[in-house]
Amino acid sequence: MQAQRILKPIELVKKNAEIERLRQELAGLNARIEELEKQHPEASKIEALRVNALVLARQIDEIRCSSANDLADLLTR
Repeated sequence: MQAQRILKPIELVKKNAEIERLRQELAGLNARIEELEKQHPEASKIEALRVNALVLARQIDEIRCSSANDLADLLTR
């Protein structure tokens, strides 16, 4: 039982670090999209970046949801 309690905070730290890494990558993609739109709006390049940004946003949401589920499990015990 004690080992599980120690692992949970470590998992949370890892998830938070992964969320932060994905946020930074997402911010970079969004900045690149803005640059491309200002320079010359090539729809295919911008659309590809938007798709990548959406994938990153979904990954962030999945990690957040799993963290919320972990917390809910802990609270029900």
